[in-house]
Amino acid sequence: MGCVSDVTGGTATGADHQVFTSRLAGRPFMDGEGVTIGRVRDVVLLSAVGSQPPRALGLVVQLRRRRIFVSLGRIDTLDSEGAHLVGGTVDLGGFNLRPGELLASSLYGRHTSAGTVADIAIAPRETRRSTWAVTAIAITRGRVLRGHATTIVPWEECRPLFDAGPLEQQLTTFRDMEPADLATAFGGLPAARRSQIAAALDDEQLADLLEEMPEEDQVRLVNSLELERGADVVEEMEPDDAADLLAEMPAEQRERLLTAMEAIPAQELRRLLRYDAATAGGLMTSQPLIFTPDMTVAEVLARIRNPGVTATAAAQVYVCEPPGETPTGTYLGSVGFQRLLRRPPATPVGEVLEGRVFVRPDLPDRELAARLAAYNLIGVAVCDEQGRLLGAVTVDDVLDHLLPTGWRRTRTGG
Repeated sequence: MGCVSDVTGGTATGADHQVFTSRLAGRPFMDGEGVTIGRVRDVVLLSAVGSQPPRALGLVVQLRRRRIFVSLGRIDTLDSEGAHLVGGTVDLGGFNLRPGELLASSLYGRHTSAGTVADIAIAPRETRRSTWAVTAIAITRGRVLRGHATTIVPWEECRPLFDAGPLEQQLTTFRDMEPADLATAFGGLPAARRSQIAAALDDEQLADLLEEMPEEDQVRLVNSLELERGADVVEEMEPDDAADLLAEMPAEQRERLLTAMEAIPAQELRRLLRYDAATAGGLMTSQPLIFTPDMTVAEVLARIRNPGVTATAAAQVYVCEPPGETPTGTYLGSVGFQRLLRRPPATPVGEVLEGRVFVRPDLPDRELAARLAAYNLIGVAVCDEQGRLLGAVTVDDVLDHLLPTGWRRTRTGG
């Protein structure tokens, strides 16, 4: 085809930066250090909705004998030479195509009114979520499928390729929603359709949905899932939200879920469940962004830029002596995102600390709220008697807890 140009980091937009999916097949899939850890096999697309182009969700990657899915949000560089991963870990669960999803390779050779599909072009889009989308279709006319007779046409000329049924259309719409809006839409669906949607959403999306639902609806939804799926979804939730959900369950059901979970997240949740829900320990997340004092500002900012880090978590980071997992070594202090931006990249983060305000895990919720307000804090460290960081509480966690019971249902109109 001779018209493929490279794409770097999802920052460029427009057809002049598009990459053709067939050119990715067999290309290296590399970690952040440039080491090949697998091979790209295909691209997963999502059905079109309204006038919006079909989205490109991620890559099917071959890791030895296993095929896995890697979201394009985890990809730093994608071009005809291969793909580079952001960070060093991927979900090793086997790949399964979900309702509303298409493999790019399944469209090659399909006949349309414009001609026969030879390839699919995708490009990054500058949206609030920095997504990728189908931009064009390479087609041939007559008997030649590939070669000099290929013509590039806008994707709209082959739109029937990406049309889907009502359930798939609804799923595609839901996947573009913010979690709070998804919870509103989900709550208004009939029970049967809710089960279909829950089965089709991936674990991370379903976890985001659960975090925005009223507690009794959370328990009901988790109860409707098979035990292993329920455990996987709870593992994807923020630890404080997962602990709140488990605390609402009967002890026997809670123990079944914890037993089905991986050992480390289960141990973390058991630790959080020891605290009263109306205390700093009960409100904290055990996974704030933690750094040792010798790490540089550049390293901290690189971690903050990870698409998987929420805005509230990225706003403030916590500096501790090793180990860097809770409970940590001695807590040294915190630093906000804005202060980091104003410091030279090579500066050790231990030299830019803003303060060492912290609370004990048994501090009551209203005293915690008063402490946040008095010091104009967006978050505060929670430390034990030895000065080790146990976790952190953000202001949104406190608001969520102090709002009247049922506020989520009022918001969602349930």
